[in-house]
Amino acid sequence: MNIVLCGMMGSGKTTVGIRISELTGMRWYDTDDLVTERHGKISDIFEFYGEERFRELESEAVHRIASEDNCVVSTGGGCVLRPENSAAFKQGGGKIVFLKVDIEELFRRTGHTGADRPLLKNTTFEKMKALLDFRTPVYEGCADVTIDTNGKNVDEVAREVIARCVRYKAGVVERDEREQGERKLLNLGHTVGHAIEACSAYAIPHGHAVAAGLAI
Repeated sequence: MNIVLCGMMGSGKTTVGIRISELTGMRWYDTDDLVTERHGKISDIFEFYGEERFRELESEAVHRIASEDNCVVSTGGGCVLRPENSAAFKQGGGKIVFLKVDIEELFRRTGHTGADRPLLKNTTFEKMKALLDFRTPVYEGCADVTIDTNGKNVDEVAREVIARCVRYKAGVVERDEREQGERKLLNLGHTVGHAIEACSAYAIPHGHAVAAGLAI
């Protein structure tokens, strides 16, 4: 299972993702870092090629890692606004966690960071609130779990994310103890995925193979 963190810029996705990785040993990815590693600074991409080009590169990064297993992924603030991105994460076995934060705390954290965050350039409290109001229903709509981060430190949030995801997975087992329904389907898809992986001489990544097995 992968843990995918979504939410506004400044909601703590990066620091919480790193802490979850430290606590669990899961590999950690940041979609913004993946784009930067291959294509340069995000601010430069926005300036010279526009936001749409950045979103395309971001989606490419999502599809590269969504098929991996046992990862925690910190997404960019606009990543899950593209339904194809949240769908890719879920198809790869990811549980999407929305880190919720109120506008006052968000503005305190990020109101001065426009140089590093193109969408916050010359921002105001009102502009940030409008962006938050627009995005929140999308975050809530794609999330499997929502965590209220207000008044909590990084360690508290990370541990709550882990606990909630464990309960989520345990719920699947509890609902289908005899593996006759939901759990049986997941296990069968995983088994078929292993067969696909082997038949390809392991040329097909594990996550892609499992996703195909679930689809079959």
